[in-house]
Amino acid sequence: MDRIPVVTKNLLAINVVMFLALFAAERWGIDLNGLLGLHFFESSEFYPFQLFTYMFMHAGFSHIFFNMFALYMFGRTLEYVWGPKRFLIYYVVAGVGAGLLQEAVGFLRYSSIVADMDPQAVSMVFREGAEALRKHMNFVDPSMASLNLVLNTPTVGASGAVYAILLGFGMSFPNERMFVFPIPFPIKAKYFVIGYALLELYLGVAGTMDGIAHFAHLGGMLFGFLLILHWRSKGKIGGPYV
Repeated sequence: MDRIPVVTKNLLAINVVMFLALFAAERWGIDLNGLLGLHFFESSEFYPFQLFTYMFMHAGFSHIFFNMFALYMFGRTLEYVWGPKRFLIYYVVAGVGAGLLQEAVGFLRYSSIVADMDPQAVSMVFREGAEALRKHMNFVDPSMASLNLVLNTPTVGASGAVYAILLGFGMSFPNERMFVFPIPFPIKAKYFVIGYALLELYLGVAGTMDGIAHFAHLGGMLFGFLLILHWRSKGKIGGPYV
């Protein structure tokens, strides 16, 4: 742990502590993911602070493991290159940006669903939907069920910020060769990042692998990309480190 730079180390620690707190809180009947996860802004359970807190919550062990593994592998390199302050700003901006794009996509889905719904059915979802999901239930009507999921299913995870870190690594070290399972040969970092972005775009548009916030991943990469361009235009960071 002494070899991990300070911001990366603390981000790893905070995420692990919050993951353990999730299980401790359950014993007291508290759903931390429901409280700190990012809800759709029209939901009665939405709070602005969730745009920040959601990125420190995770849905399960594999979720946090792969996010923290990527943070450890690539985040420490960017922190060494950029410095702790700039790396922390990048991480937070990308994470919040991922949440904002997720909210925007949620609004499009929300608008599409309610356009063909009876206003009384919409009101019922607003009144009773959150409690139904807490009891692991949902409405029988497909439109009401879909609306309830949009309104009251929280987004959690550091994936948006982590995808931005992958982008930052690919832009800083574009020709660094990486072994990526199950590809049997090394590929350059820039192709790895481009491939991941295209895959997320396809999965998000196609609506496959429901329950994964593909557009939040893309939002993290988008905000990270814009921030890197801004810093480079101001001469605050250099170009690719080949």
